[in-house]
Parts: sequence; structure tokens; C-alpha cells
Amino acid sequence: MKSAAEVRALVRKLEAQYPDADTELHYENAYQLLVATVLSAQSTDRRVNEVTPALFRRYPDARVLAAIDPEQLEPLIRSTGFFRSKSRSLVGLARGLVERHDGNVPASMDALTELPGVGRKTANVVLGHALGVPGLPVDRHVLRVTNRIGAAHSDEPEVVENQLCKALPKSWWTRASDTFILHGRRICRPRPLCDQCSVRAFCDYYKKEGGDLLSSRPVR
Repeated sequence: MKSAAEVRALVRKLEAQYPDADTELHYENAYQLLVATVLSAQSTDRRVNEVTPALFRRYPDARVLAAIDPEQLEPLIRSTGFFRSKSRSLVGLARGLVERHDGNVPASMDALTELPGVGRKTANVVLGHALGVPGLPVDRHVLRVTNRIGAAHSDEPEVVENQLCKALPKSWWTRASDTFILHGRRICRPRPLCDQCSVRAFCDYYKKEGGDLLSSRPVR
């Protein structure tokens, strides 16, 4: 695994490739981002962004959402997949927000992860993007990218989160995660486009597999 200085250098190079990296979920406040992030599990941000405008018009805050039965929510979010379990989670977390936090989204990892359907990844997304608290969400893209380039070494999201947080300043955490996610979606896919990667020369995976990966594509 690379040193902290090497990881920071890799992040800088990737950020130059994605200067506008940010979450692709649309939201106006912490409540909306929390709901959207829960919906994004096993779905795409594009699909979630198609669903949430109507959802937020009907259920604009936690108090309104907490007052319904989960079945009422299902038709609005069906297209995001796993809509029954997501409906239960969303109504449950809304009730938790009302009962424990006066309807507000708490700026605390522990408080957020006590809510139904909210794990560390979701909590870190909301903390870092909507509440100004440093957080480093680790999804499948972050896992794949950081293990390939040698910035982390584990299949466990929390282990990778800890490794990256130790290597990077807190002020970098959220932006670094967004950058890794975009790189994983656009370039470092399961079948990577290594010829388009700005950190190819420093990537452990490319050093091992690069000849085969680029055999049918010209190197830029």
C-alpha cells in the first residue's frame, strides 16, 4: 500500500482530471440528500434524480414523511428498486428524526447510523455534502479504485475508509471520495479504460495487468 504522501499525490492528479467532482444527487437540504442517498442503494443517481422531485413535493420534510404508512411511498420510488424495504427505511428514519432530533438531520455519525437504512456510507455523504462535517463515503467505486491504485488494501468499506482518512487531510475527505467515485464510474470500471487514466503510471493494477488491458487500445 502506498504512503500517505503518495496517496495525496494520486488524489491531486485525479482531482485535476475531475475538477468539478461532486455528488451527482440533486438536493436542497440535508433531509433531501439523506432520502436521495438511501434511494441510491442498488440504483443510479440519474434514476434517483428522476424520482425525488415528485417525492419531495409530496413529502417536503421529515414530519410529513413520518406521518405516512410505508405502502403510500412505494409507488413513488418503485423504479429505484427494492422499493418496499426502502419505503420502510425512509419512513422509519423520518420517524427517528422527528422523535429524536425534532425533525432535523443530526450532524453526527453515531446519530445518523442509528436511523433505519443509514449506514456509514450514507451518513458520510450527508455529513460531508450537506452538513459541513468531514466524511469519506466508501462505495463500490471507491473500493475498486483505491485498491487498484494502491491507496488502500481491503475489501471492507470501513477499513478502506480508515486507511484513506489516515492518509488524507480532513478537508480533502469528501472531495476525494467524489473524485474516486467519478473515476470509478467513467474510467476505472470493472473493465478499465486505462488509456484515459491520469494516474496510470502510478497504478499497481496497471503495472500488473496493463499490457493485456491496453493491447487493443492505443496509449494516449
